[in-house]
Amino acid sequence: MSYSENMLAALADGNLKQAKKDFQRALQQDSDDLLYSLAENLYALGFLPEARKVYLKLLAKYPDEDELRTTLADIAISDGKTEQALDYLQAIQPDSPAYAESLLVSADLYQQQGLYEVSEQKLLEARRLYPDETVIAFALAEFYFDSGEFQKAIVYYEELIAAGEVEISKVNLYQRLGVAYANSGAFEKAAEYLDLIPTAEMSAETAFQAGFIQLQLKDYQAAEKLLSELREQDSQFSSLYPYLATAQEKQAKLTDALRTLQEGMAVDAYNEVLYQRAADLAFRLDDEALGEKYLQHWLALVPDDMTAIVQLSNLYVKQGRHDENIALLTPVADRGDADPQAYWNLAVSADAQDETKVARENYLLAYPTFKNQPDFLHQLILFFQSVGQRTEMLTALKRYVKLVPTDDEMAWLLESTEEDN
Repeated sequence: MSYSENMLAALADGNLKQAKKDFQRALQQDSDDLLYSLAENLYALGFLPEARKVYLKLLAKYPDEDELRTTLADIAISDGKTEQALDYLQAIQPDSPAYAESLLVSADLYQQQGLYEVSEQKLLEARRLYPDETVIAFALAEFYFDSGEFQKAIVYYEELIAAGEVEISKVNLYQRLGVAYANSGAFEKAAEYLDLIPTAEMSAETAFQAGFIQLQLKDYQAAEKLLSELREQDSQFSSLYPYLATAQEKQAKLTDALRTLQEGMAVDAYNEVLYQRAADLAFRLDDEALGEKYLQHWLALVPDDMTAIVQLSNLYVKQGRHDENIALLTPVADRGDADPQAYWNLAVSADAQDETKVARENYLLAYPTFKNQPDFLHQLILFFQSVGQRTEMLTALKRYVKLVPTDDEMAWLLESTEEDN
């Protein structure tokens, strides 16, 4: 065996000390062909410093072999040596057999630097010079996919599939095309391509995308099946749980949906969406204690979330827990940016606790939003009546009776109030 072969065998056995010795001997004694094969293997295995040494040795001997420069540029990019990578790439002329590869490596370099327009120009130049090169069409497709320009990506992926390509560099083109169509809003077309991938061959991300797409198509049974299978394969894929719960909820499987969200909490305890959805389902299942528990969890994660605050406040008002409601809402109201429902709820609780001034202030803050809502006006009328504020009561009465002319009791109260005035 050659020293190059011995080195690779030592690496396979985990004997790094012996591999280092064989590497030095290979550099001194092995043929150029063996060294090139060694460099390729080291590069593939991720031993980039060693691969670089071999490539540099070969480049010194064969300065016209530009393929060595493209690989050295790629290694320099991996090491964060941008200027060095550019030096290698700029040395490759347009008439070189390695020019197409140099354009692709340049595009990758500029993309990593955030120079997307320059990267795109390099890829388009490569496409113009080598229109039949599959790897260039694929590079353009991937560039546009990663940039979120899905319509452009679709053109190249479809071209590749039409040419008989299904997988390139371990990337499934059906999966890419399906996701690209989904992100373009063409969910039926997306499903067509994802359906071409056997379930057993789907990555977790692909299975998730397939389930999400079925949700958009309102095929909730198919979505539940796909996402349930993903849960069995990878229970730590936290993103699946809200969507699986949605699929179950849409089929009126509320208990299953709640259980799914609870499983999601065990995987991702800091996802407030899980607690928000679980609280809603618990209330719909008439379990107010459980709903309150999840609202409290939600607020522990996002203390200023107004939706959670209002929902918890609604529960306190419903259950007559006015002290707790006042304690919850007073800091929010003091900041002056509360949801109008919070002002209404605080007014109700303050009124119940005979805090007339606080109740009046918050009823008036809620009034602009709810002035056309009969339930609010009814409460407001009763409040003004109880505190003897007849002018304000009369204004609210007039608006209420105009909205609900069939309410004889309020119509009579309006008539008698106007006569007394």
